[in-house]
Amino acid sequence: MKYDPLIHHRRSIRLKGYDYRQAGAYFVTLCVHNREPLLGNIIHGEMQPNEYGQIVAECWSGLSENYAYVELDASVVMPNHFHGILVVVDDDRRGGSRTAPTPNRKPLGRLIGVFKTVSTKQINGLRRTPGARFWQRNYYEHIIRSEPDLNRIREYIQLNPLRWGQDTYHTTG
Repeated sequence: MKYDPLIHHRRSIRLKGYDYRQAGAYFVTLCVHNREPLLGNIIHGEMQPNEYGQIVAECWSGLSENYAYVELDASVVMPNHFHGILVVVDDDRRGGSRTAPTPNRKPLGRLIGVFKTVSTKQINGLRRTPGARFWQRNYYEHIIRSEPDLNRIREYIQLNPLRWGQDTYHTTG
């Protein structure tokens, strides 16, 4: 296959010049490859994650367990996508002391990369599809800049299963 620079140099949706290692709250959305509904079903307005959906939830939780500067807020596994709020904090919960502002932290993109890699490997192990793509390339992110914004996003996440029929990520496949 011939190298196509247009494919490999897509415009970034990240905020130019912003340090994604700094303390702050970030709302992220990741979609399953081709938006296939592989993570469970919505039944009577409630998400019922299957085994793959449970892996996604566990891998998301693993971010705060493995990175002392990461706290997790609201999240929801949906049939073909995932929404979550990830908070990068200044204090090291394990040591209780202030950490350096950013040098040894992974930026948001690397944290999401870890999440996608770990969850994909576990799910592909169950599916017996080693090396197969599970998540769509890239992800959506929004820097949460205020308490009202945070509360609005929390409500959106909480109500997402109830609104599944109108969700832009909803597919009938």
